[in-house]
Amino acid sequence: MPTCLKNIGKLLNPKPDGSFEEISDAAILFDREIIACGSESEILPEARVSGTEIVDAEGMLVTPGLVDSHTHPAFAEFRAGEFELRNRGSSYKEIAASGGGIRSSVRSLRALSEDELVLRMLPRLDTFLRYGITTVEAKSGYGLSLDQELKQLRALKRCGDQHPLELIPTLLAAHEIPDEYRENRRKYLDVVVNEIIPAAAENKLAQFCDVFCERGVFSVEESRVVLETGKRYGLIPKIHADQLTYTGGAELAAEVGAASAEHLDFISEIGIERMVEAGVVFTLLPGAVVFLGLTRYPPARRILEMGGKVALATDFNPGSSPTQNLALIITLACVFCKMTIREALWSATLGGAYALRLNHRIGSLHPQKQADFVVWDYSDERLIPYNYGMNMVREVYKNGSLVIRKGMRV
Repeated sequence: MPTCLKNIGKLLNPKPDGSFEEISDAAILFDREIIACGSESEILPEARVSGTEIVDAEGMLVTPGLVDSHTHPAFAEFRAGEFELRNRGSSYKEIAASGGGIRSSVRSLRALSEDELVLRMLPRLDTFLRYGITTVEAKSGYGLSLDQELKQLRALKRCGDQHPLELIPTLLAAHEIPDEYRENRRKYLDVVVNEIIPAAAENKLAQFCDVFCERGVFSVEESRVVLETGKRYGLIPKIHADQLTYTGGAELAAEVGAASAEHLDFISEIGIERMVEAGVVFTLLPGAVVFLGLTRYPPARRILEMGGKVALATDFNPGSSPTQNLALIITLACVFCKMTIREALWSATLGGAYALRLNHRIGSLHPQKQADFVVWDYSDERLIPYNYGMNMVREVYKNGSLVIRKGMRV
């Protein structure tokens, strides 16, 4: 039976042009999908006649469920020790060069069974929901071998099958060069393109293929090989681009027709132009800049001025951004990237959906889209970034079912 959420003080519904439809005294009629969304005076009488269950939003703000379009939740251990080292003066690059960073996460993940990995991930998925996130892109990239990358992807699939949070899997086998191939980079690249990508695609374990295009990791030429191979196997390209240095990764994203390029702290003007022309989404991750103690943020204002579509994401991972609070990322985007509140909120909802090429079914509250939405603990969207670091989510609905109420799973 359908449900009607009435007495919505303000409903903000993202539009494709980057703006919002704002409705006061609103109501939503839904089952698993949105049936109708508009003024309460139009929707509530019909709902009452049909015997629909009616729920009271008590005058609060309602937005679509947040879409976190860049995360790394399939890991074994957090890396708090590295945070302490950075706090004492070591740089991220120095820690990585000494065997820490991603390679440390590879070693700890390889020591876990698939069942153990699933058990560690499930509570993290609960946390995403508690922060109002209803869809998450989830990357592999801590296995860096055929068996271990497939283990991560299988674990992600198992979690998605048993949890209400929607997980969109991405193969990131080209995340780093593992210890056993440090002296033979070319051999590991061969493993990625000839073994891991074909196996992930043939087993239908990933939708996207990603690569960390950065100095000391994968060059533009190597990244092109990875992404073009993924495309041949039906995997949509994504790319970690221009995060710590300028590499030309944004230009490569445009060349290969990527769904999104991510980080982009050092993107060039030409990179922006080409991504806009190619329709590649700019996924910005200011949480990683803050947590690594860096000072260069992606040029969001310039990207928006040039017509780029922006997504905001947490980059949740054990090393450079261990937060699952996308509302906090909205705050950082407002403060450090000079985005307006509504630009940032759009980027964390419909912008994230565009980055995953799922804008046809998530990211806004239009008929026939999934009934994924958040009831906040206030009626003013400005308080989302203003109350920084706090969780002001009251209720979360996923596919029309209430899954979070006042911080607890339902």
